[in-house]
Amino acid sequence: MKKIAVVYWSGTGNTEAMAEAVAAGIRENGAEAELFRADCFEASMMEAYAAIAFGCPSMGSEELEESEFAPMFAACAGGLAGKKIALFGSYGWGDGEWMRNWEADCKQKGAVLACQSVICNDAPDDDAKNACKALGAALAG
Repeated sequence: MKKIAVVYWSGTGNTEAMAEAVAAGIRENGAEAELFRADCFEASMMEAYAAIAFGCPSMGSEELEESEFAPMFAACAGGLAGKKIALFGSYGWGDGEWMRNWEADCKQKGAVLACQSVICNDAPDDDAKNACKALGAALAG
């Protein structure tokens, strides 16, 4: 069975709810999903997973969360080349610039984006949860 990690940081619970929907989409499509908060995931763990979903909300001036998520993700950057990944996160302001920048950074590092990233404004509604399940399905496929 394919193992997929879902690694996220959430301050308000919005991105955590998205992570849970991603994991549900993975499981519904026959793969094993393991959820990790950013402070519980290390770059050395990447090789154990066929794919990884990374989730982080927009913080500050449309940036990744700086104290836990960004350092963890920077440590993982060396293992992104050829790795199947997907990105998701919530925001409360702006227009999604943090996600566009994050996607570009991942592509530059050679990551294989499995599908279009999922973003939602504030708490995920049913449409956002369904998009997260589809993101999980894309990683499982």
